[in-house]
Amino acid sequence: MKTIEEMRQEVFAWTKQSYAEKLFAGTSGNLSMYDPESGIMTITPTSIPYETILPEDMVAMKLNGEVVDGHYAPSSEWRLHAEIYKAFPEAGAVVHSHSPYATAFAVAHQSIPVILIEMVPFLGGDVPLAEFAVPGTDAVGLNAVAAMQERPACLMANHGVVAFGADLKQAHIRAVYVEDAAKICYYAKGIGEVHVMSDEAIRAMKGE
Repeated sequence: MKTIEEMRQEVFAWTKQSYAEKLFAGTSGNLSMYDPESGIMTITPTSIPYETILPEDMVAMKLNGEVVDGHYAPSSEWRLHAEIYKAFPEAGAVVHSHSPYATAFAVAHQSIPVILIEMVPFLGGDVPLAEFAVPGTDAVGLNAVAAMQERPACLMANHGVVAFGADLKQAHIRAVYVEDAAKICYYAKGIGEVHVMSDEAIRAMKGE
């Protein structure tokens, strides 16, 4: 079991990296990690600029919204993270990004088809689209969970991207691959017809 301080340091490090990679913008985007043994989720705070954020700013809380330790309010999207942890026991970390290319697909209400080989091992296939819900509500998390029944990541209509993993390293790389796939698909659409990988090729990549 990790201590709250250890979790804060880890969440802080991945937050700064995600911001540097432009997965986050301004104060938008958030990430968390969860320790099922203690029942504590450590998450980024709300409305704190990522340029000035510090490890001690991270908020430790229960999945029901009770703050255990922290001098700021948690991210307004804490319910999104909590619903994912409750629905997927394998989830130990969640990254919610507003990366521009993937979010453009979310605004256009388009899923990202399987266009790249690496989408299969890293994302399980295509990136589905969750139905719109008002940010900060339980519905955002519930809609994301519904879209991710067979995927570790999804787009959220008119909102952004969410990805989970066993740890922050895995959740982060999945969010990165969603943005990469969206960017390549966007450019491909400008060149000509987008050719989706065949079911046979997908099964072969999965070793089926």
